[in-house]
Amino acid sequence: MPFKPLGDRVLVEPAVAETKSKGGIIIPDTAGEKPTRGKVIAAGPGTRTEDGRLLPLDVKKGDMVLYGKWSGTEVKMDGKDYVILKESDILGVEG
Repeated sequence: MPFKPLGDRVLVEPAVAETKSKGGIIIPDTAGEKPTRGKVIAAGPGTRTEDGRLLPLDVKKGDMVLYGKWSGTEVKMDGKDYVILKESDILGVEG
């Protein structure tokens, strides 16, 4: 994919939401919860300090991350849904 996030931004592919409840009820897309976890597809180079040093991000391509439910900006590229987040919107890395 020809997309490179800038600064401390991260491109995340949201995990597929469950379409069936534990009781077996099928949940339509419009009623389901927004995903709060996903896979990092691309990460920016990091942030700059006041003296110009580059601080690299703590996440890297391939990491599974947890993020806030209403965080980031949703975008669609190549027919897929993605979320662009700032690193500060990421709550943690799985694994």
